[in-house]
Amino acid sequence: MTGSTRQAPVLVSFAEEYFAAVSRELRREAPVAAIERLGPDLAGVTLRGADLGELATVVREAPVVFVKHLTGEAARLPLDGVTLPAVAAEALAVADQRLPAGGELALQCWVSGKDRTGFGSAALFREIADALGASGRAVRRTGPEWVLSACVHDRGVSLGLAAAGEALCGWPGGRVRLARSKDSVSRAEFKLEELISTTDLPIPRRGRAVDLGASPGGWTRILRERGLEVWSVDPGDLAPALTRDPLVHHERTTVGRFLPGTPVRFDLAVNDMRMPPELSCETMLDVARVLRPGALAVVTLKLGKGAPERTVRSCLDLLGRRYEILLARQLHHNRNEVSVVARLAAAGGRAR
Repeated sequence: MTGSTRQAPVLVSFAEEYFAAVSRELRREAPVAAIERLGPDLAGVTLRGADLGELATVVREAPVVFVKHLTGEAARLPLDGVTLPAVAAEALAVADQRLPAGGELALQCWVSGKDRTGFGSAALFREIADALGASGRAVRRTGPEWVLSACVHDRGVSLGLAAAGEALCGWPGGRVRLARSKDSVSRAEFKLEELISTTDLPIPRRGRAVDLGASPGGWTRILRERGLEVWSVDPGDLAPALTRDPLVHHERTTVGRFLPGTPVRFDLAVNDMRMPPELSCETMLDVARVLRPGALAVVTLKLGKGAPERTVRSCLDLLGRRYEILLARQLHHNRNEVSVVARLAAAGGRAR
């Protein structure tokens, strides 16, 4: 178990390729004393004079875009000789010591890197859930106010505890798993689905949306499913089911030609185009002219090599000329990308 004489770290999950970027972000924005890499996509972050809740606020508001999931480490068992019953007993002790008796808990279990215990996350979940259930606690996968985490990593088995809002994501380690619909058009849909399903952002359910670079129509399909009328802008083809939908308007042209001539004003603009991220943001500044007051914009920043956090900061500054940034985060379904959600600012005002 983690010794009581040191400050327990916050367990931070991120995409494996972005450890350096997330470390630089955290050191810039938070009072970080030390960062220890525990697994390919997990680090222990020791803070100076701050706690998990304060770090979660910094991550959301700064924003720190490469953090996917947070929990406060409450105990750590060494790998040597560790057993499922021992982990379950420690998890029960954490719950009993930190939380009121009874009540519901969300339980999240995952493995960072190679499973050096041989348990597997499913067996770990069952063992801990059974122990908690026997003690009178109801266990859910998501929903309750408190989240108990168990993660196997290269340095041991860590048990974490967080309020649901502090965790940032309701999936273990931020690993969102979505089933592919029979009506699915492309895998790109998962990015927009994850954004909608894992945040409380006010993505509209009615009105008019413009999908920039829409082909083959994955994001258009998701927007129609939500109830929006969609203008899909792309010289390329859309999936046949979308072309038959009277509330999908396929504009077979480029964004640069569409924007000056459209009389339509939109409640939502989405942009998943494959282009340099700064150019994508410049495009969104042009898009602002065809948006209704307070409209939302969703844009995917396609990152290159180098220092990606600098690229993201530059892009957010660009967008800030016309938009208020509501969220900027690397989602589980972003590969070398960051998703940004922004709201059109008042005319003539700089949002950031």
